[in-house]
Amino acid sequence: MFVLYDGTKYPMKIWQKDIGNIEDSCIEQAQHLADLPFIHKWVALMPDTHTGMGMPIGGVIATKGVIIPNSVGVDIGCGMNFIDTDIDAADVKELMTGNGSGVQAIIGNFMRNIPVGTARHQKPQMCESIDIALKEIDKYQEDSELIPLLEDGYYQVGTLGGGNHFVELQEDDKGKLCIMIHSGSRHLGKAICDYFNKKAIMLNDMYYSSVPSEHRLAFLPVDSAEGKNYINWMKLAMDYAFENRARMMDVAKQAVTDIVKKYLDRDVIYGEEINCHHNYAALENHFGKNVWVHRKGANRARVGDKAVIPGAMGSYSYVVEGLGNPDSFTSSSHGAGRAYSRTGAMQRFTTEEVMRDLHEQGVILGKAKKNDVAEECRFAYKDIDEVMEQQSDLVRPIRKMKTVGVLKG
Repeated sequence: MFVLYDGTKYPMKIWQKDIGNIEDSCIEQAQHLADLPFIHKWVALMPDTHTGMGMPIGGVIATKGVIIPNSVGVDIGCGMNFIDTDIDAADVKELMTGNGSGVQAIIGNFMRNIPVGTARHQKPQMCESIDIALKEIDKYQEDSELIPLLEDGYYQVGTLGGGNHFVELQEDDKGKLCIMIHSGSRHLGKAICDYFNKKAIMLNDMYYSSVPSEHRLAFLPVDSAEGKNYINWMKLAMDYAFENRARMMDVAKQAVTDIVKKYLDRDVIYGEEINCHHNYAALENHFGKNVWVHRKGANRARVGDKAVIPGAMGSYSYVVEGLGNPDSFTSSSHGAGRAYSRTGAMQRFTTEEVMRDLHEQGVILGKAKKNDVAEECRFAYKDIDEVMEQQSDLVRPIRKMKTVGVLKG
């Protein structure tokens, strides 16, 4: 970690070897954050940091009395879900079914039962977070424009989305089969962010905010009606994202159980499920102050917190335990971080190169359209082991996993 203090109101603490490893645009966004009048102590950048919308991905800030919708992001509650099994991954990879290997059969089941991209369920699904919201509808009525999203949520819960979201089968460092899911709050979170960001812009213009509009960091005072309403909607989106991942995990576990029971004639014992957010804001106490910690692409890493840090498909991922470092506001990276933008990756790597690489590693890819697969190839991301080395004071690795099969949008 090094500290950058270049004429801004507050310093920046950056978990990288040096500034040369970070895009200029990412540093510029961090400098904008470090000039905000309501920042508490400093801006923290995790080792996976890269340019985002208004605020760097892999960025953490603590604010006094305000919340910034764009510093939470459009995919509110995006995060990871992970579970391990007592099954030897080799047994599943080597068995043959009527639909190919065991891994191929399981990934095929994922493709049939987990809607991806813009697809949704044809019938409404059970969703406790939406049920509760409808019972507490008075909390949300002031923002009537968003109310139709609640009924719509019944059709999207248990769906993956696209981009960097995935469902993976993995083999851990003990040879056991694991399942890992990356997804968020789907359209609900994006609509909430966009709606309240517009409100924040209007309020900031009305009261002549000193925060330049072009920095995309419009804020809401947390004691204002708009701020309180945003927090209510944000918490709903977080609960929905948590449930969305849990519903997909139920489907994934059933797919694994069915194959193992049918072809290996045994039951599956599942371990502890880890379901954690990495796009959100929360009221926490740091350095003696109650502040709103915004984690945009960052895990909470208090002492003993368990979290999941994915690399990229065909790469390695980690389950970690937090060390509670106060300098990062008890946070860590949320992944490897992009080395190339989506467009840059598409220009640099061909579909054929990526598919050949996955084949050589024995990774089964479940994806309907392959033409954009380079966007999410492992070459488009930083080296996850280097990222882990740079945050050895933030988290302790407790499990390492390798992709054996993956469902992508």
